[in-house]
Amino acid sequence: MTTTPATTGVGHRVLVGLRACWDWLGPRLRRALTFWRRSIQARVVASTVVLSAVVVSGVGWILLQQTRDGLLRHRAEVVLGEVDAEVADAQDRLEAASGREVNANQQQRDLVDPIIERGDSRGYAVVLAGPEEEGGKLRAGGGEYTSGLDLVSVPAPLEEHFDGPQRPTAWTYTEIVRSRGTGSQARTTREPGIVVGSQVQLPSDGRTYTLYFLFPLSEEEETLALVTRALLTAAGLLLALVAGLTWLVTRQVVTPIRMARQVAERLAAGRLQERLQVSGEDDIARLAYSFNQMATSLQRQIRQLEELSWVQRRFVSDVSHELRTPLTTVRMASDVLHDAREGFDPATARSAELMQAELDRFENLLVDLLEISRFDAGAAVLTTENVNLADLVRRVVDAARPLADQRGIRVRVVEPPHPVRAEVDVRRIERILRNLVTNAIDHALADDPSEAVIVRLASDDEAAAITVRDHGVGLAPGEASMVFNRFWRSDPARTRTSGGTGLGLAIAQEDAHLHGGWLQAWGRTGQGAQFRLTVPRHAGGTLRHSPLPLVPDDDAPSAAAATAPLTAPLTGQGVVPDEERG
Repeated sequence: MTTTPATTGVGHRVLVGLRACWDWLGPRLRRALTFWRRSIQARVVASTVVLSAVVVSGVGWILLQQTRDGLLRHRAEVVLGEVDAEVADAQDRLEAASGREVNANQQQRDLVDPIIERGDSRGYAVVLAGPEEEGGKLRAGGGEYTSGLDLVSVPAPLEEHFDGPQRPTAWTYTEIVRSRGTGSQARTTREPGIVVGSQVQLPSDGRTYTLYFLFPLSEEEETLALVTRALLTAAGLLLALVAGLTWLVTRQVVTPIRMARQVAERLAAGRLQERLQVSGEDDIARLAYSFNQMATSLQRQIRQLEELSWVQRRFVSDVSHELRTPLTTVRMASDVLHDAREGFDPATARSAELMQAELDRFENLLVDLLEISRFDAGAAVLTTENVNLADLVRRVVDAARPLADQRGIRVRVVEPPHPVRAEVDVRRIERILRNLVTNAIDHALADDPSEAVIVRLASDDEAAAITVRDHGVGLAPGEASMVFNRFWRSDPARTRTSGGTGLGLAIAQEDAHLHGGWLQAWGRTGQGAQFRLTVPRHAGGTLRHSPLPLVPDDDAPSAAAATAPLTAPLTGQGVVPDEERG
C-alpha cells in the first residue's frame, strides 16, 4: 500500500497535535502527582470524600428503592379500589338495563362508553376484550377502547390470564403507548403505567368480557424524580460538608507536623536555635514540647562537640606548627650523623639510619597533620586546570613502579581510546592516586602474578572516574565505610612495606570532596578491594552517577551482597550513593 503525501501530512499534524497536548498536559499532571504524593491532607480529604460518596450512594439507592416501592404499592392499591368501583358500577348498570330489549352490541357500548368518558376525564384508558367464549382477544375498532390508545399497551401475559370466564381481577406494570395528532403531526408517546384487568358478564347474551384499565404513573414518576433531585442535592451538600470538615480536622493535625518538618529542616541546616511553638496541653502540644527538648539537647551536645572539635583542630594545628622548628634542628643533627655513619661502629651506624628513616616518617606525619588542619579550618582551595587524567595515572604508576617491583606486583593501566579530560587540581588528584596505588601495592598478594593491580579510567559527558583494583587481603564487611577514618587500620599488627601515617585516605577523601566528587571503597575478605574516584568533568558540576561501577566485574554475581554494608549516608566515609545502589 502506497502512502500518499496527504496521508503523511495528516499523520504528521496528528502527531504534532498529540505532542503539543502532552507538552501542555504533562507538566500539570506531574505537578498534580507530586502534590498528591507529598500532601497527606489531600489524600485524607480525597479518601474521606470517596468513602463518603460510596456510603451516601448506597444509602440513597436504598431510600430511592423504598420510596419507589412505596409509591407504586400505594398507587396499585388506589387503582385496584377504583377499578373495583368501576366494575361494580358497570355491573349494576347492566343488571338495571337487563329488562329492556337491547342487543349485545348496544350493551357493550352502554358498558364501555361511560367508563371511557370517565377515563378521559380522570386520565386513564379503557380497553374492552372478549367475549372469552370466542378467545377473549383484543379487537381494534369501534368504541371498545380509548381513542388513540395502542393495544400493545396491554401485556400478553395479562391477556393470557383472562383466557376463560370467571377469572379473578389481576394487574401488572406496563408501558402505555398513545398516538397523538394526525398526518405529519402524528407522534407516539410512551409512559409507565399500571394495567388492571377485570371480567364482566353481559345479561343480553350471557357472555363474559374483560375490561382493561390502564392508569399512567406520571405523577409517581415526577414524585420519584423530585425525591431523586432532593437526594442528589443533599448528597452533594453532604459531601461538600464532609470535605470541608475533613480538611479542617486534618489541617489541625497536619499544620503542626508541617511546622515540625520546617523546624527540623532548619535545624538540619545548622539553625540550632529554632524551636516549635507550644500551645495547649494536647498530644500535639506534648509532641512539640518533647521535640523542643530533643532540639535543646542536640544543640547542647553539638556545641560541646564543636568546641571539642575546635580544641582538637587547634591543638593539632598548634602542635604541627610548633614541632616544625625542633624537627628542623633534629633533622640537621640527623643529617650530620647520617652522613658520618661510615666512621661509626655498626650499631651506631644502624642507629643513625633508623633515626633518619623515622624522622622521614615523622616529617610526613607533620605534613599530613598540617594538611588535615587546613581542611578542618576550611582553608583548602582548588587550583584547577583542564588535564588528561590518563597522563596523571601513568605518572603516578611510573613513580610507584619501584615499589611494585620490590613486592613482585604488576600494575596494569586500562584506559579508553579517547582522552579522559577533567578540570581538576593536579596536585591533589595526584596525591589521591598515589595513595590509592601505593595502598593497592601494599595490600596486594604476589603469590599469583596474574592478579595484578588494575587501574581503570572512563568518562562521559558529566563525570570522569578512576578505579584501583587489587586482589589482596580485601576488606571485611563494614570496613569499607571505615577505611577513610583518620588513623584507622584494618590490621594494626600487619607490617607495612610502604610506611604511612594513617591519614592518607582521609586526606584523599577530603581532596575528592573539595572537587565535588566521590571517593568510595568496596572489598571482600580474601578477594581484594577496589577504590573508585569520581569527579565532575567541569569544576563546580554536580555528580549524579559514575562512569565506572564500584563493584568490579569479576565479582558481579556478588554485587548485591558486596554493597550491602555500604549503605551509610553520603556524608559518611566511602559509601555507595543512592542512585548506584543495587
